[in-house]
Amino acid sequence: MAKKLRRHVITMIATACSGHPGGSLSAADIITALYFKVMRHNPENTQWPDRDRFILSKGHAAPILYAALAESGYFPVEELSTLRKLGSRLQGHTDRNLTPGVEMSAGSLGMGLSYGIGVALTARLDRRDYKTYVLLGDGECDEGQTWEGALSAAHFRMDNLTAIVDCNRIQLTGWTRDIMNLEPLSQKWQAFGWHTIDIDGHDFNQILAAFQEAERIRNKPTVIIAHTIKGKGVSFMENNVKFHGKAPTPAEAEKALKELE
Repeated sequence: MAKKLRRHVITMIATACSGHPGGSLSAADIITALYFKVMRHNPENTQWPDRDRFILSKGHAAPILYAALAESGYFPVEELSTLRKLGSRLQGHTDRNLTPGVEMSAGSLGMGLSYGIGVALTARLDRRDYKTYVLLGDGECDEGQTWEGALSAAHFRMDNLTAIVDCNRIQLTGWTRDIMNLEPLSQKWQAFGWHTIDIDGHDFNQILAAFQEAERIRNKPTVIIAHTIKGKGVSFMENNVKFHGKAPTPAEAEKALKELE
């Protein structure tokens, strides 16, 4: 399924001649695990009150979320070809008012964790047992709002909230270590009061075990630091900063799809 979602990402972005392949491909295994193994959700009832919530904070990775939603049955797979087209429900950044299954409208980075905290607090106030999962990019951990959210979640002992950092080490203009060094990232989250788990974000055994561990933690939120490869699965995109926000040419798309067979 993860390979299928990656193929969708390449095809969608190449058709649109616009989009963000690198961070979509790095997050593919995490999102596959969530939608096809971990989360409780129902595409036939998108507003089911007890559904688990997935918040895509790194909203430019919308193509991988759209691919997962389509394969889960939220809308026809054929609709993926309308990415970024006028009148499409699949905008370049997620829009909760347009796309079935989308929980947060995204755009500016750094907002997702705060939003997820609000969603998780609502579960507590409404006495519902759904879980909230927030996927952040490591680049957006530069944002002060992310750390304000981290403080709040620990303060409110939010054990129904799990954050995942797609730690692919590359942001828009280069390596995170050169732009704003985040290390030691796990220790930072620990100092803010979170239970932290470091994993290989492309190893499904580790991914699923981390989500199971997060479910057992009480009285504090959990963050999964998923160490990933930008552009994972396509050799010429892997660890290539150019493909943060560059669509593949038709020839590149053809080569990528062959590698993902």
